[in-house]
Amino acid sequence: MNRIKTLLFVIIMLNMTQISAQNTLDRISVKANSFISKNGKKVVFRGLNTSDPAKLVNQNHWNKAYFTEIKHWGANIVRFPVHPTAWTKLGKEKYLKLLDDGIKWATELNLYVIIDWHSIGNLQTEMYQSDMYDTTLKQTYDFWRTIAVKYGANTTVAFYELFNEPTTYNNTLGTASWDKWKAINEELITIIRANKGEGIPLVAGFNWAYDLTPVLENPINAEGIAYVSHPYPEKREKPWEAQWTKDWGFIKDNYPLILTEIGFCGPEDPGAHSPVISDESYGDAITNYADEKEISYVVWVFDPEWAPRLFEDWNYKPSRHGKYFKKKLQSYASDK
Repeated sequence: MNRIKTLLFVIIMLNMTQISAQNTLDRISVKANSFISKNGKKVVFRGLNTSDPAKLVNQNHWNKAYFTEIKHWGANIVRFPVHPTAWTKLGKEKYLKLLDDGIKWATELNLYVIIDWHSIGNLQTEMYQSDMYDTTLKQTYDFWRTIAVKYGANTTVAFYELFNEPTTYNNTLGTASWDKWKAINEELITIIRANKGEGIPLVAGFNWAYDLTPVLENPINAEGIAYVSHPYPEKREKPWEAQWTKDWGFIKDNYPLILTEIGFCGPEDPGAHSPVISDESYGDAITNYADEKEISYVVWVFDPEWAPRLFEDWNYKPSRHGKYFKKKLQSYASDK
């Protein structure tokens, strides 16, 4: 009887190991200016932003069905925006449980994950665009220590976006220097790696994560990282492409680049505000530019309330912006 029990236990464990192996994604790493998989193949990410997991769980939509819909839209990556105030209010233990669930569902659907510390403002003065983004240097350092310890070996969690959108808001939040911002990011990367965080740190520039020009002369002193831009339509006037190259596209000559927020909406759309007001011509321009240069991108935002919203209701009826990007993301799968 004991032998039978032992044999059954071994069979169960082997099955669990097999299932676990099937649900493990390759570790993504950096080689030159590209993201690569374990076998050295280039990977270009195209995906969707969730809204804050704390918001979604409160509305009973932080579930596998939500992730299944994201996969159906054609994504191969999903970005989790973690607002500091939500992290504080819920507490580490409860918030990490939300992340555990999201990462599990993403893994089961072969979706990679970006964890994003979703603050907007000036971390150097600790002044922010609104109260929901309030954080401190200490909390930011501790957040990334926590994430590195918890998910450092998890291959699904491919990226750590260190700070969402740095901005002085035209100096209303004080001044900021690239040298200080560079030092803060290098400190964050040191903390992450000392705590065995194996994911790729993502570094954003100023002007709400749009402007990466300081990198040309003074790049982050760390290997295996990538840079971020959020090139919303009204950051520059048409034609966009030459200015994009000058402001952030040049990065791809030497480093991997991922546009972790893109999107547009018409002036009639709920929540429309100037940085995102445009039309399908922006969609064509930004996706063509990214595809030509093998730049990864993630569309904002898979939610019916936050703008620019990708769908109108919880039946996932695409908005104008959503129709465009759903068709575009699905086209990559059909091209293979």
